[in-house]
Amino acid sequence: MSKDYYKILGVDKGASADDIKKAFRKLAHKYHPDKKDGDEAKFKEANEAYQTLSKPEKRQQYDQFGSAGPGGAGFNGGQQGGFGGGFDFSGFQQGGGFGNGQHIDLDDILGSFFGGGGQRVRRGRDIRLNVRLTFRDSVFGVEKKISVPDLKDGQDLHKDKEITVTIPAGVENGQSLRLQGYGEQLTDGQAGNVLLTISVEQHAVFKREGMNLIMHLDVKLTDAVLGAKYDVELLDEKKIKVKIPAGLESGKILRVKGEGIPAGTFHNGDLYIKTNILVPKKLSKNAKNAIEELQKEGL
Repeated sequence: MSKDYYKILGVDKGASADDIKKAFRKLAHKYHPDKKDGDEAKFKEANEAYQTLSKPEKRQQYDQFGSAGPGGAGFNGGQQGGFGGGFDFSGFQQGGGFGNGQHIDLDDILGSFFGGGGQRVRRGRDIRLNVRLTFRDSVFGVEKKISVPDLKDGQDLHKDKEITVTIPAGVENGQSLRLQGYGEQLTDGQAGNVLLTISVEQHAVFKREGMNLIMHLDVKLTDAVLGAKYDVELLDEKKIKVKIPAGLESGKILRVKGEGIPAGTFHNGDLYIKTNILVPKKLSKNAKNAIEELQKEGL
């Protein structure tokens, strides 16, 4: 029977990635098995929903096929426990963990609940790396090759492993991504992870606010008075025409719907254009006479 992941998290189908993350964090805090009033079943169910809806490709498949997935084996490959290779709690690094304002490695906590009859499995050290992205790549996603130190059984082998990482569309500056199993390798234990911290370069034109893009546009005085159409090049190099309404006031914000951060099959963010009217510092004699005539009209 297909599960309603949106209902499980308490969000609607048009919920943004941030809304989904916030909803999951709230439920994780509430139901975590390590808490006195926790609920392991609901905690696992919330995580299953989050693992699908937080990933654009999985979310798109879920919306089309339901929780059974396109092959009928679910989104986690039919693995026992339904978690498809472990939990991904990278989002908690910005959310402050559980109650004490610090990050908690939930892999270690969960190991005592779901594995080995209470026996803790040794896990290799995590490796923390920084990845620098262009603004455009952070919006649309990109594949990057990164070098990871080769650590095994507490020893640095003094060589790097090169791996290809798929950076999902829409990542933000300071966000952390986890690459499971690429950290320190243990002969008699579980491999550690690589934790990638995203650093996004500033863009010359665009800034980001949530799922929206912000830019500034200079408008000539006459165009502000009479109205006009301006060509604007978007982040994907597509060009659109933006209508400048007659009587535009300086600082007026124009909204272009759907031209912000892409959101897969759901509503994209919007583009907000902050206008600035250019007042000429030098005028020809004819232009000055024309302005003076407007002044006489009280304009």
